[in-house]
Amino acid sequence: MKTERPIPSEASDGEHRVLQFRPRNMVHPSLRQGHPAFQAIQEDPQTEPNDLSRYEQARDQPDDFRHRMLANIAAFAFTVALTAVGIWLAMSIADLRKTQDCVLMGRRDCVRISTPNF
Repeated sequence: MKTERPIPSEASDGEHRVLQFRPRNMVHPSLRQGHPAFQAIQEDPQTEPNDLSRYEQARDQPDDFRHRMLANIAAFAFTVALTAVGIWLAMSIADLRKTQDCVLMGRRDCVRISTPNF
């Protein structure tokens, strides 16, 4: 069995470098005690770094659940219709391609003739 050895680097041009990664449980550098952002948080305990309430807006009227559901149903119906049109278009293009290939081969019986079922 052959053992693998590391390739010795003759010239240290920075091509091969070992990177050290910090463990995930370490505190973010901006929240260390010497950092100015940490001091601002310590001075104002009311401020929370992950608080999103400052972006909330007071609503004049409550949410209209019925209108929202009707808009969702209309969007779903439009998406289904658009998908159906796309599938129909792809099928008709494939059928036209088959017919065109048949005609280009010189055959004369390329068009399908539909007969009524009795």
